Amino acid sequence: MTDVFIEFDGVSKAYSAAGRVFYALKDASFTISQGEMVVILGPSGAGKSTLLNLLGGMDTATGGTIISCGEDLSNYSDNQLTGYRARNVAVVFQFYNLIPTLTAYENVALMKDIVDDPMDPKKALEAVGLSEHMHQFPAQMSGGEQQRTSIARAIAKNPKLLLCDEPTGALDTNTGRDVLELLVGMSRREKRTVVMVTHNSFFADIADKVIRVKNGGIESVTINKHPKDTNEVTW
Repeated sequence: MTDVFIEFDGVSKAYSAAGRVFYALKDASFTISQGEMVVILGPSGAGKSTLLNLLGGMDTATGGTIISCGEDLSNYSDNQLTGYRARNVAVVFQFYNLIPTLTAYENVALMKDIVDDPMDPKKALEAVGLSEHMHQFPAQMSGGEQQRTSIARAIAKNPKLLLCDEPTGALDTNTGRDVLELLVGMSRREKRTVVMVTHNSFFADIADKVIRVKNGGIESVTINKHPKDTNEVTW
């Protein structure tokens, strides 16, 4: 994987308050290749969420250059960032964000209203092993089934970049491992670029690349030449 798909070059995010400047992220530089499984690792308050928001075009940098999915986001307006997100990005959150009055199928089918060429909802649900649950409502599903539904909704968008914010944080160990396996499979088999934010250091072992964040800066970038299988990970 040599093609640079995402590049951060000296990226900072600063806030001003009471005449002082505070950095949520400072001088961050790294690259991500297409199809990589990337884990952004660090404690709470380290800058992980800021990185995720910048990657997803949900926030703007105050310094540096961001190239993602072939687009230079550095000076994009709000409307341009909206277009970038619509064309390229899908996000999986810790707490599912499903609409409770819609079935699994209907939640996934929402992508038809957002993108021009969505995946068929049935195929997306089949991909996450929920063929038999597509007509159930969120309240009728387990936490793991709800999270898999949210992943199906994300991949139904056919995104170039799949961002995951603590996707196993609300799940038990076995269910969390199933979700991890699903995400890793999307990177390995489907060559999707998957970026997962987590505070769990055990997940570093499954990644192609680990970006460690500390005190608003990039502490290290490590490449795993031999990533572990998800069934080898314990937490």
